Amino acid sequence: MEKVVIIGGGLAGSEAAWQVAKRGVNVDLYEMRPVKKTGAHITANLAELVCSNSLGSNLPDRPSGILLFELDKLDSLLINCAKKVMVPAGHAFAVDRIKFAELITKEILEHPRIRLIREEIKGLPDGLCIIASGPLTSPKLARSLEKFTGTENLFFYDAISPTVEVDSIDFETAFWGSRYGKGVIESGDYINCPFNEDHYDKFVNELVDAERYSLKDFETDINSGVVAGKNKFFEGCLPIEVMAQRGHHTLAYGPMRPVGLTNPYTGKRPYAVVQLRREDIEGRYFNLVGFQTNLIQKEQERVFCMIPGLEKAVFTRYGQMHRNTFIYSPDILKPTLQSIQKNNLFFAGQITGVEGYLACIATGLLAGINAALLSENSRPICFPDESMIGALCKCITDSRKNLFQPVKESFGILPSIEQKIRGKRNRHQIMAERAHCVFEIFIEKNFIY
Repeated sequence: MEKVVIIGGGLAGSEAAWQVAKRGVNVDLYEMRPVKKTGAHITANLAELVCSNSLGSNLPDRPSGILLFELDKLDSLLINCAKKVMVPAGHAFAVDRIKFAELITKEILEHPRIRLIREEIKGLPDGLCIIASGPLTSPKLARSLEKFTGTENLFFYDAISPTVEVDSIDFETAFWGSRYGKGVIESGDYINCPFNEDHYDKFVNELVDAERYSLKDFETDINSGVVAGKNKFFEGCLPIEVMAQRGHHTLAYGPMRPVGLTNPYTGKRPYAVVQLRREDIEGRYFNLVGFQTNLIQKEQERVFCMIPGLEKAVFTRYGQMHRNTFIYSPDILKPTLQSIQKNNLFFAGQITGVEGYLACIATGLLAGINAALLSENSRPICFPDESMIGALCKCITDSRKNLFQPVKESFGILPSIEQKIRGKRNRHQIMAERAHCVFEIFIEKNFIY
């Protein structure tokens, strides 16, 4: 039985290592941190969440809810760990990111079949291997991948939201509350900072004009988000200042929309609102939801302290942007996540072109299962197209697509339903039920646990 080498100890790599090892196959898991640092990670822990601390909605009829169901059924290590360190966030499946990474690191270190090696891998190994090096793949490995694939690596810029101390928030202005009264902390799981129209206008004007870090290597087309036919910014994670520049009311109808909220101090709905979601179980730190940014640090302090209730905010982490690298999967991968060119080479995580925490975990899980199968000379599997995991892998490897960009779980990637069903909510409910049914039948028939 051949050993499996996994490069990258992020979400996908950690899940892949666990799935391989639980099937009785030895794993060498390489993680370059802390020997070589990245521009976004803070600790040396495995599976560190860099951007948001939310894994998505846990409602069963939401795309992320469907994917959570599938990962749970497949005994995902990361989902099991996430359940143990959840923080209240309404219907969002949010975790204490520090405890989450610590727990996963502990589980990996204690597994007798996994050997964690802190070392940078600069080229592709010869044997059975999973590349899960993530969006911050080291330049040397990226050049090796570029040479192997014969294509130019694609790229886009991703961004991180800032975090503040809860004790520095002014609760004579800010208030607790979840949209439509949902939540369990006091009167809701979120802290809300309300704007009136005049204050919103001033805030947006300052945000648009604020100084940003230079994206040195490339010219920026803010309005289209496209440079030379390639994605500059991922549309699902746009910097807040980029969104503001697209239109004065974009934020009020986007991340700052006030629907479902009433300001208890006025009894009215705010004109706009900034929501903060807890970072840790103790509730000491909160991140600004949807406020990914590329503003320089002093401008983040100046502009974000214009937010009502955050005038004296103490920032424990500033927002930032970083370059994400991913391969052109339609030309490189099979739906099994195997390389077309090299059968014993798998890819998983953001480097494949999936976006979002759950999609990274899902591709790591599938690559892990398939690498273990291949080590036993068994045939790798593909999940059904009607399942969310199957749809994701089909979407990123479909060579018929003319435009390839990062994709995450959504109803749009699932096969359509033939019969006419009135109402989007009803249609999505039927698609979710179909996904659950098809997925359970498949794993029982193939004994995948």
